[in-house]
Amino acid sequence: MMAHHDTDCSEEIWMADALAFDRAHLWHPYASMIDPTPPCPVVSAEGVRLKLADGRELIDGMASWWAVIHGYNHPALNRALEEQLKRMAHVMFGGLTHEPAIALARRVVALTPAPLEKVFFCDSGSVSVEVAIKMAIQYWQARRRPGKRRLLALRGGYHGDTFAAMSVCDPVTGMHHLFKGVLPKQLFAPRPRCRFGSPWEPSDIAEFAHLIEAHEDTLAAVILEPIAQGAGGMWFYHPEYLRQVRTLCDAHDVLLIADEIATGFGRTGRLFACEHAGIVPDILCLGKALTGGYLTLAATLTTAEVAETISRGGADCFMHGPTFMANPLACTVAAASIDLLLGYDWPARVRSIESQMRTELAPCAALATVREVRVLGAIGVIEMHAPVDLRTLTTRFVEAGVWLRPFGRLVYMMPPYVIDPADLSVLTGAVRHVLSEAGK
Repeated sequence: MMAHHDTDCSEEIWMADALAFDRAHLWHPYASMIDPTPPCPVVSAEGVRLKLADGRELIDGMASWWAVIHGYNHPALNRALEEQLKRMAHVMFGGLTHEPAIALARRVVALTPAPLEKVFFCDSGSVSVEVAIKMAIQYWQARRRPGKRRLLALRGGYHGDTFAAMSVCDPVTGMHHLFKGVLPKQLFAPRPRCRFGSPWEPSDIAEFAHLIEAHEDTLAAVILEPIAQGAGGMWFYHPEYLRQVRTLCDAHDVLLIADEIATGFGRTGRLFACEHAGIVPDILCLGKALTGGYLTLAATLTTAEVAETISRGGADCFMHGPTFMANPLACTVAAASIDLLLGYDWPARVRSIESQMRTELAPCAALATVREVRVLGAIGVIEMHAPVDLRTLTTRFVEAGVWLRPFGRLVYMMPPYVIDPADLSVLTGAVRHVLSEAGK
């Protein structure tokens, strides 16, 4: 018994030292180095559960920022990685190619609508947006219209944290206002007012139509998150707005970039959110769930017309090439993740999650602190009247046995698709309880 006690003490001492080092040296996302929120140390993850160093388990309602759609430590994805690791962990993609990249590209091209058939693999979602913007600008340069270099985006949008991506995030309510003076100045249309599932109002597109008409000579592309805006506000808008945008882009000779990094691979109830509107963008960004949350990988797809125009331009090539482009391990697990998704009735699973969240989150709307509850696919959102206290709320969620990370005025969940109804009820119940207690 004494030996076991000594082991426990040594583990506690080691963890205390590790957390002290973390506190002193590791800079976490969107965190201060002066007074950061203490992170929860995770020692393992299985299915929808995160195991903490103190032995507690948390049901993960975030799918690790929306990427782990199949849950953690999935045997099929583990096996794919292990087998590929024996062959080749990485090789440069410049001048070389390999079967994992080809296999993944085959799947992505088959899943996405024609004429999206050219695939550029990159490192992360933000980089896929950078690549998309560079494609649009280089396309117009190749067409000898270099004046077309600005972007038209939607207010309430979020597209990543790198510089071009920041420039098309919401300039007022977004998290990148500190960089306003150094970012390229883009154009912004109002956030769509017509909600998903509500009647369409033709006036909703009027300001967008005015902007694209007035600036068509300088616009390279429109960029938007189709149907569901993510980190900019978790807002779900009417498919007709997206259809109108596609029509207006065609009418005014402007490319359309669809950022499906968060919405792709089933999160909104369709494989890709553009399907709600029946439209196809000129450039498509994918990421997050692409690898099932195992490794960082993204893809930017475009049409033969865009790709070949760029390739005939002055540079004779597209000017981008990440070191870890098409990493074989990442491509292998991404292909396995897609096969896993298509191997079961994921639409029914997402519909079930949606239905349960609608029912079980609805009581939150009666709380005085809550402005609105909204659900689409496997996305559940509680919008508060005032910004939440992240540190306090996160701690209370952990005490309730769940992992949720609110931001701004939003408490939301995007669980893995494999979550069972009982675990989902624990998540929704924790939200109801914590928000009810916080409002007292």
